[in-house]
Amino acid sequence: MTEHIENQYINRELSWLQFNARVLQEAADSSVPLLERLRFIGIFSNNLDEFFKVRYATIKRIDLAGKDGKNVLKGMTASELLEKITKIVIRQQAESLKTINVITEKLKEHNIFIIDEKQVTEDQDAFIRNYFVTKVSPALVTYILNDLDQFPHLKDSVAYLAVKLVLKDKIPKEGRISKILQQTTKEKIYALIEIPKNTERFVVLPEKDGKKYIIILDDLIRYCMHINFSIFEYTSASAHMIKITRDSQLDFDNDLSKSFIQKISSSVKSRRDGEPVRFVYDKTIEKDTLTFLMEKMDVDNTDSIIPGGRYHNRRDYMNFPDLGTEDLVYQSIKPLTIPGLSLQGSLLNKIAEKDFIQYTPYHTFSYTVKFLREAAIDPKVKSIKITIYRLANISHIASSLINAAKNGKNVLVQIELQARFDEAANIRYAEQMQREGVNLIFGVPGLKVHCKTCVIEREEKGKLKRYGFISTGNFNESTAKIYTDYTLFTTNEAILKDANKVFKFFETNYKVNRYKHLLVSPHYTRSKLIKLIDNEIQNEKEGKPSGIKLKLNSLSDYDMIDKLYEASRAGVKIDLIIRGICSLIPGIQGMSENIRAISIIDKFLEHPRLYIFENGGDVKVYISSADWMTRNLDRRVEISCPIYEEDIKQELIETFDICWSDNVKARSLSKNQDNAYIRNDKEKIRSQVATYEYYLQKLGN
Repeated sequence: MTEHIENQYINRELSWLQFNARVLQEAADSSVPLLERLRFIGIFSNNLDEFFKVRYATIKRIDLAGKDGKNVLKGMTASELLEKITKIVIRQQAESLKTINVITEKLKEHNIFIIDEKQVTEDQDAFIRNYFVTKVSPALVTYILNDLDQFPHLKDSVAYLAVKLVLKDKIPKEGRISKILQQTTKEKIYALIEIPKNTERFVVLPEKDGKKYIIILDDLIRYCMHINFSIFEYTSASAHMIKITRDSQLDFDNDLSKSFIQKISSSVKSRRDGEPVRFVYDKTIEKDTLTFLMEKMDVDNTDSIIPGGRYHNRRDYMNFPDLGTEDLVYQSIKPLTIPGLSLQGSLLNKIAEKDFIQYTPYHTFSYTVKFLREAAIDPKVKSIKITIYRLANISHIASSLINAAKNGKNVLVQIELQARFDEAANIRYAEQMQREGVNLIFGVPGLKVHCKTCVIEREEKGKLKRYGFISTGNFNESTAKIYTDYTLFTTNEAILKDANKVFKFFETNYKVNRYKHLLVSPHYTRSKLIKLIDNEIQNEKEGKPSGIKLKLNSLSDYDMIDKLYEASRAGVKIDLIIRGICSLIPGIQGMSENIRAISIIDKFLEHPRLYIFENGGDVKVYISSADWMTRNLDRRVEISCPIYEEDIKQELIETFDICWSDNVKARSLSKNQDNAYIRNDKEKIRSQVATYEYYLQKLGN
């Protein structure tokens, strides 16, 4: 009997909001260290900003184009979805404010006090005034709105203080100030103060009697309003925060004389003029101030108008100061070495003997850097080819590639200039590498290059031998400390021959190559995955071992979901670990009763993609850069790499099983979308802690 449900899928935007709700759960979790809880508030806020810039903006474009979007949005019109999103976000914002208040109160128990402008003591006054005059005031941009013919262009995701000054009765008869005042209504001046982004948001005040004090920059500015507006005589002043989020879509011009770097750079700069998609304001703002602003800004009810709290841009909480309190932050772990692979010897010689798997941040990312540094100075290495998606601000990867080029090696870098929100950093590195003699490729027309791979060629005994690595994550030293990702180091000629064909595709993308081992998007990944699922269905029918285990960031492609439903109806057991979007509904009788799905949100960001197919007992395992989203399967260049060495295959299966057994940080994904924690009578297993212990044991510790 098939259980009746209204829709076979969960809308991807609503599912994403449930993912962000799981992030908010971490902020509310009393077992999480207090300062880490504040940082989860920052992650929640940052996620929400990006959601509005990208996903909400896309739906709004559908709505403004006069289309209902039902086919794309699976049964919901664009306007209905926009309204639903706004209601959910307003509720989540309210929950986040309550959580911040709870955390703030808890911090007081540890002698940490976050004060506002009304709580400043005489002892703190001199420090704050001096800090404002020397560090804040020079960076402030203040707009007197009454004196402007045109409302200033508000920058995307920059917070502003909307100020109202109520003036004294006496108005000067002459001068510019008089002119401004005469234009005001009922002797009010409205102004905007742009909160500077290059100044610390959390100002640590002098400690007193063992107590630590912090004032948020916004409140420090409020406290010093009389200094900023010293030329005016007013009886009262109020300041409430507002923020605009803009559509982040890049628009490219067709000027053939411009290089691709110039076009991307120009498009990034023009992003500042994107259409507003969200207006957030302090819900305690005076009605006349809000009305004045909305009229001047031409904001109406078709925009997402979110009444919020006193502070915006709470993403800054991700950088909340540690204050030297080790007990209020996560205990840092020492990244481990890989058994049998010493950082002090030659990596290439060891990799020539067997494959190795690196699982950051449990393993040190130094292996990736060391691999490239060694290749850069090895006289036998003739060429290096690598794909780059997101680089760290200070990148040893880029330095190694430049070093290799200076040593006369042929270095080819495919760098994705359209990696969203990292375009400017990638442009900077692209220009630097280009100046230093690195050969650059800027992708394939109409496709983003999201795969993560490197192939080097080394002359040995008169022949070229290939070494390389294929990864699930970016080659980024910063994110490698907090993102979990697999990287396979190999000399497997069959795999690297296919990887080399991917680089040939970048250079001659009118030719579609055939790949014998790798699954490569956009040409083959979807069809190959369908064959792998069909094989499990057939094995189940024949009574052979069958089963599918997937670890993904997102699962939203409806055709792939339908295929998993088909496998479930055939009796194939399917286990899913999905960090983010999951449009599949598990556990529905007659549709998905053989599918179970969980999500894990914890200290590290679960980022690897891992596919495991039982295959009649001869298990097939792939690591991949591709989520099961339409964009990854059809509109990006992605690589899924088979694992052939049995010990590594077993290691990946075991790390999946550790995650699956989590009953501390795992949540159940279900049709209820309630993010219920997995709780049972078994021994408590927090998978990220258990995974680290698993690798400690491999080292014999």
